[in-house]
Amino acid sequence: MDINKMKALPYDELRALYRNFLHSQNISQLTINTAYTDTFYLWRKGSKDLFWKAVTDTDFEDIAKDELIKALSENSTGNAKSLANSYLSHLRRFRIFLASDGTAEPSAPTQEKSVYRAYTRKKKMDIDIPNPSIEQVEIYLTKWDGLENYHLQEDALNKLFFELCPKNTDVIDILLKASTLNDFYSTNIFSIYPVAKHICALDIDLRLKAGDVTLVGDIQYVNIGDTLKNFYSFASKYCSYHNPLDYPIYDSYVDEVLRYYRNLDNFSDFQDGDLKDYVKFKGILIDFRAFYGLDKYNLKQIDQYVWLLGKDYFPKNYGKKKRGDKQK
Repeated sequence: MDINKMKALPYDELRALYRNFLHSQNISQLTINTAYTDTFYLWRKGSKDLFWKAVTDTDFEDIAKDELIKALSENSTGNAKSLANSYLSHLRRFRIFLASDGTAEPSAPTQEKSVYRAYTRKKKMDIDIPNPSIEQVEIYLTKWDGLENYHLQEDALNKLFFELCPKNTDVIDILLKASTLNDFYSTNIFSIYPVAKHICALDIDLRLKAGDVTLVGDIQYVNIGDTLKNFYSFASKYCSYHNPLDYPIYDSYVDEVLRYYRNLDNFSDFQDGDLKDYVKFKGILIDFRAFYGLDKYNLKQIDQYVWLLGKDYFPKNYGKKKRGDKQK
């Protein structure tokens, strides 16, 4: 394979070519999904040049591992040295891809999945949604800026979360924030005190500051009486209003848009249920941003754009929809 030609490829084209190679290997779908994202970690967190330097260096094992540890130390709350080994294994497989001719045909299961995607895409063609682009994002962010009711609501919540009650050590502060979110965003939690008590017990402030994405999963499951409730959308909002750049908000509009573009362009290889796993959801949103060349925007801006797009093209049939969600 011509390395120089590979280096000249844009991010999304290289990933698409690599995904075809992965499907030709005797590995599980889960491994394929992970490799499709994790192989390019240094590109996303560092740069294209850093990625290629690490992959092609004659001292690959040491150089790539050092760069991974550095990037993970800056961008992850986990054990960087331990995590680096996993990412390094993906880079080793990518080097095998570079050493191949890259022409292996996808396996039968992949072909079957392509048939399914083509069918799904055909069903969606009656919805004509503009392709994601910088121009489209600017249009929708301008639209967001013109929505006075959303601005006033966000200003009030920002004052509450950042100025009046920034910490989560006092259950009264948490109760005030949780109640306001529940009311403003219609998250339909009918007994808010157990939720506030649950959040208080988790001792979340350091994890929020660090952008620990597993925190959403810890917050979302709450015992209300004898029933375990799943307040996924609310949990993403509660974290987002403390740290909006690290915690994009999940709701059904965003879900619809991401599934639509997956079916249309295959920007990321995920199952519908993955969107209900917050760690995977955030990764999917990052994939969306990278695939369509929208890296100049932070995740909050991408989230606002996708939500307004969903609101325009996937309207709900029940009542007037706020930036909220029926709990799922």
